[in-house]
Amino acid sequence: MALEPQLSIVLPVFNEGEAVRPVLKSLAAAIHVPFEMLVVYDFDEDTTVPVLRSLQAEIPELRSVRNRLGRGVLNAMKAGITESKAAYVLISMGDGSDDPVVVDSMVALALAGDGGGADVVAASRYMRGGHQVGGPRLKRLMSRTAGLTLHWLAGVPIHDPTNNFKLYSRRLLDSVTIESTAGFELALELSVKATLAGRRLAEVPTTWRDRTAGQSNFKLRKWLPHYLHWYMAGLRGRFRRKPERPA
Repeated sequence: MALEPQLSIVLPVFNEGEAVRPVLKSLAAAIHVPFEMLVVYDFDEDTTVPVLRSLQAEIPELRSVRNRLGRGVLNAMKAGITESKAAYVLISMGDGSDDPVVVDSMVALALAGDGGGADVVAASRYMRGGHQVGGPRLKRLMSRTAGLTLHWLAGVPIHDPTNNFKLYSRRLLDSVTIESTAGFELALELSVKATLAGRRLAEVPTTWRDRTAGQSNFKLRKWLPHYLHWYMAGLRGRFRRKPERPA
């Protein structure tokens, strides 16, 4: 009998094709707790879909999920979260940019402590030991600046709130309403809301690498106002934040 998953992994994809195969195999091999892997696609003609079918015998934890909330990465992430079953949900990308080696450490921080560990565990590019390889220079500069200023000025406990490679507790996800409407600002929203609610946030260093195949769907100009909204919410909440819940 298969064990109930302790971790749900949500991976939004868009026409990744064969490039997704090594990503999913590496991620499955790196995890040492019972898990389910939910790969979320927008439309049946997506080139990722036949690769997922061919992998299901090799990775029985893999589930293909059709996003029916509306096209786009935000709705894909939301659809995956809705379909997930475990007490902890990990968001990762299907393009190979995230390092699966750190997942066990993220899970350990979430499970630590008698009363439960961190409600948000970030894989951080900007803490000591973290790195970022490739990607547009302006995007890297803005992301680093936002993360470090929120950490030092707004008291957000992690250094990299904009990276979507994060683990969330079910208790946090059940306690908040996701208000993001554009794209990848979901990670920033949940990091800010967890901080303002006095939840525990933790982080591990990671190396992020820009994709080597396919095309990025990141839309900086379109999504920037949404990032700024949650950035300012974090700054404004500095003096009205609840004390952090003990671990």
